[in-house]
Amino acid sequence: MNNASGTHAAAVHTEHEDHPWTISVADHPPRTESPQYQASRKLMRELVGTTSDWTFAPGPYQDHHGGGVWVKDQDGWLCLFLPLGVEWSAQFCADPAKVDRVRLCAARVVAAFPDTLPGYAGFGYGDGERLLRTPIRTPEQVAEWTDSIFNASVPLPAGTHSGVLPTAAGYHHYPKPIVDIDHFRYDDFALFVTDQKGFSVAVVPVAPRGSGDGRVRVLAAHPSSPYAKHLVTPVRDEHAADEHAERALGAEGHAEAPADAWAGAILPSHDLLAQQAFRLQQP
Repeated sequence: MNNASGTHAAAVHTEHEDHPWTISVADHPPRTESPQYQASRKLMRELVGTTSDWTFAPGPYQDHHGGGVWVKDQDGWLCLFLPLGVEWSAQFCADPAKVDRVRLCAARVVAAFPDTLPGYAGFGYGDGERLLRTPIRTPEQVAEWTDSIFNASVPLPAGTHSGVLPTAAGYHHYPKPIVDIDHFRYDDFALFVTDQKGFSVAVVPVAPRGSGDGRVRVLAAHPSSPYAKHLVTPVRDEHAADEHAERALGAEGHAEAPADAWAGAILPSHDLLAQQAFRLQQP
């Protein structure tokens, strides 16, 4: 289809998976591994190889464009997260001025760890100081930052990076707050369980550990799962919503659901999902 000026509209393609979502993505140049990306990936793997406390161990690791910044203190290397990460396929809509704010943030972080840039150089990565000092004003500079150690720098196993349940929950397919739970939960509790139809559901305990209470609360569910009806739904009536917001606004300014809002999300201990969640725990 042509637009009013007679030129062709931007080409698009679709991406989808067995989970019910489809998005339109503007076509972009074929993906290639830039020299900057190759150098960043090499450095990232060397840095994570020096650590013994990386949250997502063990490898092998893929290089996630997640906005990490590696810094060095007296105890060695650690990876911190900047406010934003620029995914490779999203750099084409990135405003250089906004990406430059991320650069300024990274520069402040690195400045607080003076051993960082010499440490990069010790591994053969010589672009660190130049990237931090150079304002980002052009798409080419956005592209270099996107593939640099200050963005393409988060080492993740394949499943954590882009996995799909039931094999793994990856950040590219599931909300980060839910995926994060799977990395700090007790090993004898299953966050992701499966309903009778084979759909994935995320549940958490209702009561403190050791209480003997085997109930669970539904946090996330595939929309085709019968357990989707157990999710807490927002208040639809505008006046009721305003009244609820005034009542529920806590001391820190966060709105909270009323106490009974979660009642329908709680599953009894004999439910299939609750049994799966606690199956590794001793009676």
